Amino acid sequence: MYESPLTGLVLSGGGARAAYQVGVLRAIARLRREVLDPRSRLRNPFGIIVGTSAGAINAAALACHADRFEGAVEVLAKVWEGFRAEQIYRADSLGVIRSGAQWLTMLSLGWVIARWRKLRPRSLLDNEPLEGLLQRMVPVQRLPLMFAQRQLHALAVTASSYTTGQHVTFFDAGRPLQPWSRSQRRAVKVPITHAHLLASSAIPFVFPAARIGEGENAAWYGDGSMRQSAPLSPAIHLGAHRLLIIGAGRMHEPQDRRAAVQGYPSLAHIAGHALANIFLDALAVDIERMQRINRTLALLPDEVRQDTPLRPMESLVISPSQRLDDVAARHLQCLPVPVRTLLRGVGVGNSASDARGGSALASYLMFEAPYTRELIALGEADVHARRDEVLQFFAWGRGVPAAQRPPLLQPHPQLDLELP
Repeated sequence: MYESPLTGLVLSGGGARAAYQVGVLRAIARLRREVLDPRSRLRNPFGIIVGTSAGAINAAALACHADRFEGAVEVLAKVWEGFRAEQIYRADSLGVIRSGAQWLTMLSLGWVIARWRKLRPRSLLDNEPLEGLLQRMVPVQRLPLMFAQRQLHALAVTASSYTTGQHVTFFDAGRPLQPWSRSQRRAVKVPITHAHLLASSAIPFVFPAARIGEGENAAWYGDGSMRQSAPLSPAIHLGAHRLLIIGAGRMHEPQDRRAAVQGYPSLAHIAGHALANIFLDALAVDIERMQRINRTLALLPDEVRQDTPLRPMESLVISPSQRLDDVAARHLQCLPVPVRTLLRGVGVGNSASDARGGSALASYLMFEAPYTRELIALGEADVHARRDEVLQFFAWGRGVPAAQRPPLLQPHPQLDLELP
């Protein structure tokens, strides 16, 4: 059984940056264990789980184990703490040559050359290994059971259709819910599969598009963060009364932060800027929109507010307190040599002092343990710093004497979930 009121968890995209989300969730799970009695902890704190891109994979992994939230978070953390790039994409020399090197060669020589029709590289990197990881990490066959046991109200993942140009939210739920449709975006009720997760996490140009559907209904999809004008909308449509939103980048940069001009920006610098626009900007804008609606509704008399379809939405936003580009710059040497060589060709430096703005691009592709562990630790620290806000949001810990609370960072008990 999930907790009441119905809380929606919104996990944004960001490639390897999604490790930060796992740190936030781990700290919340520990805080929950600190302040709640064992019987209360049997309930899933997030009845609605919504994810995009790498956040969709984290969301689906949690949803599939909604009946054991704390254990699921810990297993998810162990996967991210032990990551290697080759678990996500081909990082060996042959794999990089077949995808990225070939793609860059075509780009440099021109699109119209004699061999183009034979080669036709699809992306910078080949993410074939990710499908095997999903088979072990996300047992989607458990979702019907989670719905039947009322451990989960709804799961939604988003993708962007290259075929139709629409932003599509695929969702499944334990009871009938009406799909919705807005300008350039729509919702489709279907059983969530690994194909939907591959589509949602297919970063444009970096990973190949994924095909969903058969026959006339088949379409090619890419990363769900593209054309995502309303990231919070799916959770609200699915019935969430409040939202925990975990970002994969800082919502607002300090006004006085300006980098020194160091010549023309590299291709990697431009790509990193474009990815920040895809992954970060829409979420920040949608949060501001929600806050404006809340303020407007608060000004209306009760009788007028009851006549509007809008409703105030309580939310808690947790995002990195540090720039993840800077964190990535410290770990550039962790990337496999073939991948570093490939990225160097588009302007990513070899070290923090020679990053030349390209660390932003690397921050999305650095599925390596030293980097992901630091992001997990940052997520835990950020929750610890905002402990009182988290407790107030969930209304946890009321009436529990402080002397009876175990320490927040106590060791985890032995888990009964198998680590993939």
